[in-house]
Amino acid sequence: MAIYHITEFGAVGDGVYDNTAAISAAIEACSSKGGGTVYVPAGDYLTGPIKLQSYITLYLEAGATLRFSDRFDDYAPVFTRWSGYECYGYSPLIYGYGLKRVAIKGEGVIDGQGQAWWDAYRELKRGNAPDSPHRLELVERNRKLTESLKSNIVEWESQFLRPPLLQLLDCRHVVLEGVTLQNSPFWNTHLVYCDEVNVRGVTIRNPSTTPNGDGLDVDSCSNVHISDCHFDVGDDCLCLKAGIDEDGRRVGRPTENVTITNCTMLHGHGGVVMGSETAGGIRYVTISNCVFIGTDRGIRVKTNRARGGGVQDVRISNIFMKDVLCPLAVNAFYKHGVDESNPLMTSPGKVAITPGTPVVRDLYISDVTARNARAAAAFIYGLPEQPIEDVVLNNVMIDMTLDPEEQGGEPDMVAEELVMAGEGMLCKHVHGLELHRVRIETRQGPALRLDQVEEVSVEGLVQRRRHADTPLLEEKDTTWSKE
Repeated sequence: MAIYHITEFGAVGDGVYDNTAAISAAIEACSSKGGGTVYVPAGDYLTGPIKLQSYITLYLEAGATLRFSDRFDDYAPVFTRWSGYECYGYSPLIYGYGLKRVAIKGEGVIDGQGQAWWDAYRELKRGNAPDSPHRLELVERNRKLTESLKSNIVEWESQFLRPPLLQLLDCRHVVLEGVTLQNSPFWNTHLVYCDEVNVRGVTIRNPSTTPNGDGLDVDSCSNVHISDCHFDVGDDCLCLKAGIDEDGRRVGRPTENVTITNCTMLHGHGGVVMGSETAGGIRYVTISNCVFIGTDRGIRVKTNRARGGGVQDVRISNIFMKDVLCPLAVNAFYKHGVDESNPLMTSPGKVAITPGTPVVRDLYISDVTARNARAAAAFIYGLPEQPIEDVVLNNVMIDMTLDPEEQGGEPDMVAEELVMAGEGMLCKHVHGLELHRVRIETRQGPALRLDQVEEVSVEGLVQRRRHADTPLLEEKDTTWSKE
C-alpha cells in the first residue's frame, strides 16, 4: 500500500497554518487509489474536522501532533449517536461512518483543544447558550426527538451537543494503536456499531475538570479487544454502552464479546464502567489484569428503570485498586439522565415491570485487592421489582480508609441520598449472592450489610479489625441459601 505524506499536499506543521484542506486532500488521494497510509510527520498541525475513509491507516510519527480548531462552526452537523440517542450533533473532530479496514496508529498526539467547548458548557449551565448557527440547526434537526422525551441532560434543551474527539460509527475491522488522544470537547473516543475492534497501547487523557470527559466509550459494538492502554480522565475511563431508553431499545444492538486486559486507570468517575446506557444489552465481557488508582469507582455497573436491556455474563479477575471511593458499584437505580417528573424514576417501592426495566445478572468477581477505599467496600443496589441476580465474589480483599477525617461520598448515585465513609459492603434488592474468602476491613460498621437479599451464601467472610459492639454482618429481610 502506498504512503501519502500530508506535507506533500501542502500541510505545514507550524501550529498556525490551517491544514484542513491538505489533510483532506491526502485522504482523498489515498482512498482514490484503493487505500494505504496517510502519514503525519513530526510537527504541530492545526486542522479542522477530519473525515476518514475505508482501507486507510492514519499514522502519526513520534513528535507529530494533530491539533484541532476550537471554532464551533468548523464542525458542521452529522449523523451521530449522542449520549445514547441517534440524532445529529456537531461533527466529531475525527469522524468515520460505514467504513471497512480503518486504523489510527503511531506515537503521535491527537489534541482536541477542548477548553473552549468546556467553557461554553459551563456557561450553558448558567443559562447562556452558545451563539452558533450550527447549534440552531441542531435544534431544528432534532426537534422531533427532543419534543418526544424529557431528560435532565444539561445540553438537551439547547442542543449544544459537543462532539467527541474521535468517533467511528458502523465500521468494521477497526484498529487504534499507540497514539495519545487528549483534551476532547466531550467524550474522548467513541466507537458506535463497530465490529472487530482492536485497541492496543493507546493513551487517553483529559483534565480531571473536563465535563463529561469519558475516555473510551464502546457503544453497541461486538468482538472488541482492548489491551495495554492507559487512562487519566475527567469522567468514566473505559465505558461499555448500548443505547439509551426507548431509542436504544428501538435500535436493539448490544455490546458483546468484549475483552479488557492489562490497562491502567488514574482518576475518573469509574475504572471500567457498564452503562448507564444499557438498552441494547451488554453481555459476554471479561475484565482482567487491570490497575485502578484514584478513580471514584473501580468496576461500575449503572442503569435505571427507563433504560431497559441490562448487563449480564461479566467475569472480572486480577484487579488491583488504591484510593478509590467504592471498588465495586452495581446500581440499577442510577439517577442521572432521566425525566425527573416521572415518579417511577424515584419511587423506592416495587413498581410494574416494563420494557424499561433493566436486568443485571451473572457477575463473577475474583482475585480483587483494594487498598484505602474511601466510601464503601462494595455497593450492590437493585430494583425491588427486579433485583440484581447471581453475583459471586471470590478471593476478594478490601481495606477501607482509617482516616478519621475522611468524609467519603456516594458509593454510587442512587435516587435516595446515601453517603458512606470507610464502611463495608452494602447489598440491597439482590437475588443470589455468594461470597467466598472475602475479607473486608472497615473504619466503621460491619463488613457486610444485607437488606432484602435472597439466597445468600457466605463462606469465609473475614473482618480482622473488628470494632467494639459491631457485628461482622447485619441483615434485614434476608433469606439464606440451603446449600
